[in-house]
Amino acid sequence: MGMRRGFVRAAGITGGATLTLALASCSLDTIIWGPDGAAVIDTTNRVIAAASAGDATALVCAGAAPEMGAPEDWTGLAAEEPERLVGDHWPDQAALDAAWSINVSLPVDRVAGGTNAPGDLFFRDTDDGLCLVDVAWSTVEFEG
Repeated sequence: MGMRRGFVRAAGITGGATLTLALASCSLDTIIWGPDGAAVIDTTNRVIAAASAGDATALVCAGAAPEMGAPEDWTGLAAEEPERLVGDHWPDQAALDAAWSINVSLPVDRVAGGTNAPGDLFFRDTDDGLCLVDVAWSTVEFEG
């Protein structure tokens, strides 16, 4: 009986270790959003970094001309929730063959009434990966 109990404990530890190793090989974004959603988040973070530096052209789809604004418009933005494009909600972007949308958020120190900043990014799937086709700009408004 003692031997059986030891085996059960060892199996439990091994099972837990296997789960830990499996989770360690995946990013949290992959676990939450799946591999496609995680790719959208990763590409969004690359766009934010490149646009903050003043040059996101390498991430823009051929033939697309999204309004990028100034580098400071992108400073501190954070990728939020990716989703498959809903054409009824974003008809202009659907016409651009966008497959994904993701909202981005301002850092707390930039949230002020009248602030105009990127609000949603739109990506097309290509053979080379995701590329940016459009940016929807948002203006911070307070009700009161």
